[in-house]
Amino acid sequence: MVKEIMTSTQAIDKIDPLDMTTILATIEEQYGPICDHCLGRLVAKRSFGLSNDERGRAIRTYAALKNDTPYEGSPKNCWICGDLFDTIDEWAEKICHALENIECHTFLMGSRTPPLMNEAEEMLWTDFELYSPEPIKSEINREFGKAVSKRTDLIVEFKEPDVVVLVDLDMDEIDVQIRSLFLAGWYLKLERGIPQTHWHCRSCQGEGCTACNGTGKQYADSVEELIGASILAMTKGSHVTLHGAGREDIDARMLGTGRPFILEIHNPLIRSVELQEIEKSVNEADKRVQITRLSWSRRSEVEILKNHKGHKRYRILVDIDGVVSKEELQRSLNKLQNATIHQRTPERVSHRRADKVRKRAVLEMSLLGEKEHMFEISVLGEAGLYIKELISGDNGRTSPSLSELLEKQAQVTELDVVYVEGIESISH
Repeated sequence: MVKEIMTSTQAIDKIDPLDMTTILATIEEQYGPICDHCLGRLVAKRSFGLSNDERGRAIRTYAALKNDTPYEGSPKNCWICGDLFDTIDEWAEKICHALENIECHTFLMGSRTPPLMNEAEEMLWTDFELYSPEPIKSEINREFGKAVSKRTDLIVEFKEPDVVVLVDLDMDEIDVQIRSLFLAGWYLKLERGIPQTHWHCRSCQGEGCTACNGTGKQYADSVEELIGASILAMTKGSHVTLHGAGREDIDARMLGTGRPFILEIHNPLIRSVELQEIEKSVNEADKRVQITRLSWSRRSEVEILKNHKGHKRYRILVDIDGVVSKEELQRSLNKLQNATIHQRTPERVSHRRADKVRKRAVLEMSLLGEKEHMFEISVLGEAGLYIKELISGDNGRTSPSLSELLEKQAQVTELDVVYVEGIESISH
């Protein structure tokens, strides 16, 4: 007890005990009992190295010495918190129970406090013109967090915690928010007819109808779903979202080096999954989509990926009406190489994109050979260049175009993306 009083009196010099003992007497006379936690929090920013509980005990100890009265400790039925801090252990046990099936290494505490609790505290701040208090929510988060850390090996993390634990004191509930996992890599799409992401059925908007056989999907599969299925099984996540560096048309394959992507895995219950196991599982599950060069990523890199304007190389098969010699075709390709192309939003995507004219460059364009009475052509273009319209002209909406230069109608019958410029910070 002597040591405790000495520690308390050392703190008194910093918290102006004369004022606080007067305030303590007034509070308990006019408002009601106040616990040491809530008392100490009134001067939390005027001393360092002590908990609010210790600050309150120092004030109460000094008041007892000053008034020559027995020290009776922190009273019950605190009119601010309702003795909330006496229930820390109970809440900590509930929180640990809520986390027991979730793999996590770091966490952050949050809380929702009853309005009356906040109003009671703010009333004191105003009535006594206090300038150094700490909100009760801050102490709840800190003390509950410390209690959870003592019972587990979890570490408090403020920037990117694995989970955020939100305690709702008014509703007597605990909500655990699990941070998504982000997996970066490159994917190959080896079969046509597969969209990059899940599409809701146009008829029922995902509800399920006769048009989609009750699936709610416009297409049976997507790159997102084919990659995500195995990963969800391994991480026990709820769903995935695929973020790609651009997207290829549904009828195009993604070959060559692949396309950079980041897969967001929502609400994973398991976080420690080996990248090699993920790659093997996905690639063996369905040969139509393959992934490679995997690494763990983070949310901040999704925006970098989606804003990346990398060059893309295409291999296309072009059908041209009438007879065209290789020499004639090569001359037209030479004119398109290094040309600036003016492209009004294509008719095929005008329903979902703004109608405007975009300027894009053709960096390289060459004839690879002939195939099945058609011409195989390689195109390296600036990001955002519409390749099909570069060939067809899109009824004059793209100029110059191959059709315009040849004065013959040309169209793409097959399109493969064979190279997408990556991003070093994501692709590693």
